[in-house]
Amino acid sequence: MFSRKDMDQIDSHGLTMAVVEEQIENFRNGFPPSDLHASAVEGNGILKFNDKEVSEKISFYDNVGKDKEIVKFVPASGAASRMFKTLFSFLDSYDGSEEAYSKMVADQGPGTVYDFFKRLEHFAFYEDLKQAFAQSGVSLSEAHLKKEYSNILKYLLTHEGLDYGNLPKGLLKFHKYSGSSRTPVEEHIVEGCQYAKTGNRKVRLHFTVSPEHLQKFEAHIGEVRTAYEARFSISLDVTYSIQQPSTDTIAVDPENEPFRENDGSLLFRPAGHGALLENLNNIDGDVIFLKNIDNIVPDRLKDTTITYKKVIGGVLLEMQEKIFGFLHILENSPSEGSLSEIKEFIARYLGLRLDGDVSVSELQAILNRPIRVCGMVKSDGDPGGGPFWVKSREGKVSLQIVETAQIDTGNPQQLEIMRDATHFNPVDLVCGVKNHKGDKFDLLQYRDPSTGFITLKSKDGKDLKAQELPGLWNGGMADWITFFVEVPLITFNPVKAVTDLLKDEHQ
Repeated sequence: MFSRKDMDQIDSHGLTMAVVEEQIENFRNGFPPSDLHASAVEGNGILKFNDKEVSEKISFYDNVGKDKEIVKFVPASGAASRMFKTLFSFLDSYDGSEEAYSKMVADQGPGTVYDFFKRLEHFAFYEDLKQAFAQSGVSLSEAHLKKEYSNILKYLLTHEGLDYGNLPKGLLKFHKYSGSSRTPVEEHIVEGCQYAKTGNRKVRLHFTVSPEHLQKFEAHIGEVRTAYEARFSISLDVTYSIQQPSTDTIAVDPENEPFRENDGSLLFRPAGHGALLENLNNIDGDVIFLKNIDNIVPDRLKDTTITYKKVIGGVLLEMQEKIFGFLHILENSPSEGSLSEIKEFIARYLGLRLDGDVSVSELQAILNRPIRVCGMVKSDGDPGGGPFWVKSREGKVSLQIVETAQIDTGNPQQLEIMRDATHFNPVDLVCGVKNHKGDKFDLLQYRDPSTGFITLKSKDGKDLKAQELPGLWNGGMADWITFFVEVPLITFNPVKAVTDLLKDEHQ
């Protein structure tokens, strides 16, 4: 199957033959679906707090968190090209004719090309686009009046102007303020200054970026950091990492044979956000908040986000304190009363009924694991990507975040459980990655390799199958201690298409 040249390519990618062969076996055998036991709902897997409890969690976080090393971890390597998919398609097909114009204006709903051009001035990048036109001696307003839509898009999307189609989301102008505008990177800085600063007023942010964009991130933060440090009286500590080539996966053709490029070489592809588990594993922090780059709001809506970031942070620190206390007890001849309390906690929060004799070492194994607290929002009708009680191959039930692609929707029982879901996952986590002795866990030991994904793609007109590693917050954290907390829907405002920026939440 593999030539010496192939082996050299595999080696240069940082992979081994054993890993590549295992990936090919995954293609051949497929990944087993998750075995849903029940939906996680309020009172059975999802914690919901009243106003008094919210205040208590915030106070606990503020008091205990100030002595912790806090990090804000932001996956930011995603390209913005998908945001502009509709505009790119329009650019390819629009010829400026009356027929093409009539076709465009025929659909005037939200999120359409017509909507984009009608409300062009409402985008935070509008002033930059005007300047790009002016530098070429052309007026954007005049081009708009003349319906020169292709020219406008070229200045927005290509190197002729702002080159937004080739930049990462984190560096685009998202929000407009009086006299200025902000990128998602800046909004994450502002967020971090309000809930992720330590007692010495340091704010640590870590962005995962693509190697080709690293210098642009560094330059952008270099331009804005002084102003934010002065405004919030903090010092910024910003670090970066890239997705390692060794986390890529081999692609195969429809017959599960290695996919070959036109020159005969093997094709390797990034393995999804699950590959970022290694990046997270290298972060040294007591409390690590994790949130996607595009899920941000302007200042007028930030209060709720700040509140619930502190709430889930408070839950993490409270639960961690309790679990660490149990682990210390288990190391020092625990009493029967203590053992009963520990078992009761495990049954109540972790869903494990420990009947009969359970050894101290078994209790330690259950409790001595990384901890995560995940915000969950009320479902808007799509039950996929949500919180469930899942049964493992060994028959143990635990809380997991499960994607629709992991569910056997052909099984009526599994489909019914999926439809019973009341919440979905906005990717709003806080992680505790150290044990009760202050040592870091090796996070790679707490993932479930059987929870990967296989997707259908194409390259150069040829079909291929791609493989993603267990998702960062799905199978990548399968063996973590997990708590789900209901958070308000307003805390979830991702930008998937450029016209999402026209929604009230981003204006």
